Amino acid sequence: MTTTTDGAAILSGVLDQWKAAVDAHRPDHVAALFTEDAVFQGLRPYSVGRQGVAAYYDSQPLGLKAEYRILETRQPADGVVLGYLAVEFSFTDRPPLDVTLSVLITRAADDWRISHYQVSHLDQGPGPA
Repeated sequence: MTTTTDGAAILSGVLDQWKAAVDAHRPDHVAALFTEDAVFQGLRPYSVGRQGVAAYYDSQPLGLKAEYRILETRQPADGVVLGYLAVEFSFTDRPPLDVTLSVLITRAADDWRISHYQVSHLDQGPGPA
């Protein structure tokens, strides 16, 4: 695992707020963590902008919770942090869903926002021989 201390701290700062808003079913609070022109790819067709993010999280079931673990971080430029994470979404009425999440966090004025979010649900079959 390769992470930078600063990158992991920045990522955690934003994603702790994301988790709190997801867990509380506050779609507008989730959307506020994204840039105005964020590219958002959940497990449905992608959207661009905060309205799509809010609509996506508003459609999620009550009781949805998110737990994340940072796997990798990179800082490819000043004001940019790339994160690759393992996320478990738990539900009240079905088994949890394990996904991987890639995010690009960018500095906007004095704050950090998610400008790209992409979830992958990978079939964890056998690896290469």
